[in-house]
Formats: sequence, C-alpha cells, structure tokens
Amino acid sequence: MVWDLRTALLKKQEVETARLAEFEFRSRARTMRLLAAELVIDADALVALIAEKGDPAIIADLAERTGLSTTEVAAAHARAKASAHRQLIHELGDPSPHLLA
Repeated sequence: MVWDLRTALLKKQEVETARLAEFEFRSRARTMRLLAAELVIDADALVALIAEKGDPAIIADLAERTGLSTTEVAAAHARAKASAHRQLIHELGDPSPHLLA
C-alpha cells in the first residue's frame, strides 16, 4: 500500500472547507440572533432570513421594519458580528486553516 499525497491533500482540503463553512454559518446565525436581541425583534424569524437573503438585504429590511437608518442597523450588525465571532472562537477555537508545515 502506497501513501498518496494528492489524496491526502484533497481530503485535507475537503475537511478544512467544511469546517470553515460550518464556522461561517454559525457566525452568521449567531450574528442575527444577537442583532435581533439588540433590535428587540423575533430572533427565529431573523435567523430564517439568512437562507433567503444576504446581509445587506437583511440590514435594509430591518432598517425599514424598525424605522432606524440603514447606517444604525449596519452598525448594530457590525457589533453583533464581532461579538458572535469572539463567542464562537471561545467556544470552538480559531477558525484559521491548519497549515501543513
């Protein structure tokens, strides 16, 4: 049996991609939950929107729904995103790819 470097690198790439995609999804969902708490709106409904829309569209919708300016909602979103990222790093570890040295 011969060790195949190409197969090992492809497997590593698949695992890394899946891990980073999961972290990104969790980060986005956590961001929306934190944003919903700050804006005092239904978190479950807001999290459900991430499957349908991108963050800029969600921010625009929230600005219209809450009567706040887009800038205010975007600032709240940025705060929530930073907080979500810190929380997830604390819970799951740093999402940076593991490099082969």
